Amino acid sequence: MNRETVVAEALDLLDEVGLDAVSTRQLAKRLGVEQPSLYYHFKTKKDLLAAMAEAAMAPHADARLPTPDDDWREWFLDNSRSFRRTLLMRRDGARLHAGSTPTGDLDRIRRKIAFLVTSGVQERDAQMAMLAASRFTVGCVLEEQADTGSPDGEDLPDDVPVLDQEEAFEAGLTLILGGLAQHTATIGPE
Repeated sequence: MNRETVVAEALDLLDEVGLDAVSTRQLAKRLGVEQPSLYYHFKTKKDLLAAMAEAAMAPHADARLPTPDDDWREWFLDNSRSFRRTLLMRRDGARLHAGSTPTGDLDRIRRKIAFLVTSGVQERDAQMAMLAASRFTVGCVLEEQADTGSPDGEDLPDDVPVLDQEEAFEAGLTLILGGLAQHTATIGPE
């Protein structure tokens, strides 16, 4: 049993039972080991959850970084969409990610911000836009994953419109990008 096996099994457990029900006791049982054996790899449950969050974000963390030829607006949208898709891959993916510190992803985040700056966005605006888009995306996915009503609206009263989660996400993302683009055009680069 190695660290990667423990994390993979923990993520499978997460998908089956949800974040609130994930326990080191259940995980040890799944792995066929005694609970203290897990402490060899993870000192606390918080450490385990952090490793799970990092592993769950791998598809987004491995996504292509922007190149100088990329249009910053299209890249900004694609980056947020990739983040959303990755959060949705796991049950309670947004809750798992929320509050985690992307220590393994800091270099990539710096490179993304540097790309925006090179594209004409002021550095502070690039930082705040990335943060706003990230928090908006996590919030949207939290709502989407918490939605207990039927996706087709059968459980809703007739006068309540059915919300298309992806459409709502795209609308909000477009507003964030529009605000950043307008501000950048008005202020100009540093």
